[in-house]
Amino acid sequence: MTQRALRSSGEHTPGRRRPARIDAGSELDPVHPIKLPATAVRTSGLTAAEVAERIARGEVNDVPVRSSRSVHEIVRANVFTRFNLIIGVLWLIMLFVAPIQDSLFGFVIIANTGIGIVQEWRAKKTLDSLAVIGEAKPTVRRDGVAAEISTSEIVLGDLVELGPGDKVVVDGAVAEADNLEIDESLLTGEADPVLKQAGDPVMSGSFVVAGGGAFSATKVGREAYAAQLAEEASRFTLVQSELRSGISTILKYVTWMMVPTAIGLIISQLVVKNSNVRDSIARTVGGIVPMIPEGLVLLTSVAFAIGVVRLGRKQCLVQELPAIEGLARVDVVCLDKTGTLTEGGMDVTEVRPLNGADDPYIRQVLSALGASDPRPNASLQAIIDAYPSPNGEAWRCTEALPFSSARKYSGAAFVETDGRSSTWLLGAPDVLLPDEDPALGEIEQLNEQGLRVLLLARAEGELEGPEIAHGAVPTALIVLEQRLRPDAGDTLRYFADQRVATKVISGDNAVSVGAVAGKLGLPGAEHTLDARRLPTDPDDMATAMEENAVFGRVTPQQKREMVAALQSRGHTVAMTGDGVNDVLALKDADIGVSMGSGSEATRAVAQIVLLNNSFATLPSVVAEGRRVIGNITRVATLFLTKTVYSVLLAILVVCFQVEYPFLPRHLTLLSTLTIGVPAFFLALAPNKERARPHFVRRVMRYSVPSGVIAGIATFVTYLVARHYYTGTEALGAETSAATLTLFLVSMWVLAIIARPYTWWRIVLVASMGAAFLIVLMVPWLQNFFALKLVGAVIPWTAVGIAVVAAAALEFTWRLVSRRFPA
Repeated sequence: MTQRALRSSGEHTPGRRRPARIDAGSELDPVHPIKLPATAVRTSGLTAAEVAERIARGEVNDVPVRSSRSVHEIVRANVFTRFNLIIGVLWLIMLFVAPIQDSLFGFVIIANTGIGIVQEWRAKKTLDSLAVIGEAKPTVRRDGVAAEISTSEIVLGDLVELGPGDKVVVDGAVAEADNLEIDESLLTGEADPVLKQAGDPVMSGSFVVAGGGAFSATKVGREAYAAQLAEEASRFTLVQSELRSGISTILKYVTWMMVPTAIGLIISQLVVKNSNVRDSIARTVGGIVPMIPEGLVLLTSVAFAIGVVRLGRKQCLVQELPAIEGLARVDVVCLDKTGTLTEGGMDVTEVRPLNGADDPYIRQVLSALGASDPRPNASLQAIIDAYPSPNGEAWRCTEALPFSSARKYSGAAFVETDGRSSTWLLGAPDVLLPDEDPALGEIEQLNEQGLRVLLLARAEGELEGPEIAHGAVPTALIVLEQRLRPDAGDTLRYFADQRVATKVISGDNAVSVGAVAGKLGLPGAEHTLDARRLPTDPDDMATAMEENAVFGRVTPQQKREMVAALQSRGHTVAMTGDGVNDVLALKDADIGVSMGSGSEATRAVAQIVLLNNSFATLPSVVAEGRRVIGNITRVATLFLTKTVYSVLLAILVVCFQVEYPFLPRHLTLLSTLTIGVPAFFLALAPNKERARPHFVRRVMRYSVPSGVIAGIATFVTYLVARHYYTGTEALGAETSAATLTLFLVSMWVLAIIARPYTWWRIVLVASMGAAFLIVLMVPWLQNFFALKLVGAVIPWTAVGIAVVAAAALEFTWRLVSRRFPA
């Protein structure tokens, strides 16, 4: 049986340092995860009977893994809104006092709410199915057999195995420790990994950076330290983002404007004019309803939900919805080479002996090193594949030092078949060798070809000693060839075309990383920098980050500092990675992107998980985010233009003491043709423009002047018509003329927003105009919407005023674009 088989079966080779462990005995304290007596856990784990007993007692890790809110929450969030309440009350009033035509706005709201519920429910189903695919499955030992189970199936007292990159899923106490180093920075803020011994507590939310072992669950379910945080973080919620917070700010301003204006309009129509009560109520409601941008929130939710569904089809799990928006704002993408630009696997292409070392002996050393690590990284796995453990007598491992990203090497001590002892290190040549060593020149040439080189060195002394690498004798160079991802080059070119800077940050040799990046066509790949020479001053580091594209020998803590340095210069940073050394940087980046095959820890902290492990999916995510933000900015201008002209018209009506010019049916028609239908299509259209900040300012700078121009033009037409028409049918003719002007001006706003034109945008705008023309021409539609143009003078006057307003719109938009750039 090989060393690896012995380790995986729970047995241990005689003479090898036995991992510290807690032996069988009393049950763990489920409340206080403190250092426990050494008689707390059986190394074989719980029996099936004990598991069943704990399940019966409810001692199960029953925190639901929720990637979406429930159907009940979706319905409640879409139905019970402030504006739905206002519109609902007004709708009930209109059902009693006016014809059904004036109550159409209520049916529109019901339809919109239904669409929102259905779309979010679709997104929920997509997210739930993807969450199951991407769910971490810890390895639990029961009845002496290790098996992967769902996190929710862990029971109190379960023995959970740990290895590099594994996330601690419940609170517990260490039962076995083999150089077990756990990073608790996400919980405590301390950056240095903690070396754990038997009996030490471990907290859910921390993760393993080196070594291995096992722990016994002392707290499960909602009692676990990070359970509430994990549950909250994994929900499908439209949490804070610039887009949604900006819309909330706009709605707050709208409410402030709407309340006093609506009160003034009610008094004006019901008291001052003292006209027909039913007609006054209808016109009052007609003035209040369009002030509410009710479809804006709906369209934002629908756009996000459809984005989730689209990305789900590409096996992309969006764990936090604003990540779609955030990645669209990104201007710097930091990539980890291994697993992102290159595939996870590597191949040993050559072994070069040094200092007269014997080639067969080197092969024995490499075989023994491979057998000494139960959880090999990609480099060691390539060595294992090339030099598997012999079937006969193998070297006996007495001590092992797992690979650490901070240390850059691993090691092991052996008793060889002839009884001699030897200690070996395997890792980065430029870390293990002094700067003046002649072998570094040879290594540099290999790195320039994009090859990865490891140094095998013989050492003296204890492996855990801080000076173990000093004085190590170089024995061989192991040359590894990395497998480039076939789609990585196209993805890098996409980011270059989109003016998104790409930084490759790796723990490997900088020259080697630069060569790989150069093969893939990364702009600036020739600008490489060894992170050991990186300035410590944040401002100088930010300058170095902006001037260079490839960084090698980067430690996990440096990755975090590099992200912070870029952010200090105002950059929006996305970080991709799949290894445990990427966790801190992923957490601090504006957007963290993890590969589906990455460690549990990286998947837990990332906002986006690429379940298909394809870096090529990122452009789709960027494009989806840009589509959402760019289009919502467009349609928000439409909605808020309506709000501005509605408020202005109400104020003018109060000031001039006249009837409100419109009934609800008129504004329902106008809103549907100039906002509702076009906004739906525009919100889902492709949009490649990079998202820019200051959403509220960018929307208001166009919607306010547009709304003012539309409101003034409409009211001028209304006043001209009031002086022209007389008799009992005059108000209907005045309303029709004002409606014509408002429609034409609103259509011009739509025509501006629809730019740049494509065939379908032209068809969209033209079909809305044709629909209004049909309403004016078909008699029963004229009667239904109470629209009938009388004579030729005022209708053509309305058209003329609309033309002047359109010219004013063009001039104003161009002036605003020059004077107030976003």
